[in-house]
Amino acid sequence: MSVIIREMTMDDYDKVYALWMSIQGFGIRSIDDSREGVERFLRRNPSTSVVAEQNGRIVGSVLCGHDGRMGCFYHVCVARDYRKHGVGHRMALYCMRALQDEGISKVNLIAFKTNAVGNAFWQGVGWTKREDINYYDFILNEENITRFNQ
Repeated sequence: MSVIIREMTMDDYDKVYALWMSIQGFGIRSIDDSREGVERFLRRNPSTSVVAEQNGRIVGSVLCGHDGRMGCFYHVCVARDYRKHGVGHRMALYCMRALQDEGISKVNLIAFKTNAVGNAFWQGVGWTKREDINYYDFILNEENITRFNQ
């Protein structure tokens, strides 16, 4: 499978958004995942997010950034017909190398408990599921609504 893994740019946004919309159960935030929200994220993290592309089709993506101390993966996804071919693993490795190049030594992600495919993937490629912490968040903008694809 000749899939190219490369740095994501704003030129990819429409195809990446279409991929997100095609994945059942995928959560999309009204503000953060808008064109403006992703542009803001990529400006802050210009070399760490990736897409997987074959013949002009975006078949996978990872939004990846860091705060100077820890990296984080957001919206890791692979089109259904490209799963189990190493695409997700290759994208994750690309992002981890990009983080290392910026001096980052640790990366985390959040996978919804109901995301059986994602949880199996991450555990299968050697990530550790943490049982020793609680995750908290606080909503600063009530207009930033998450909608899940049906």
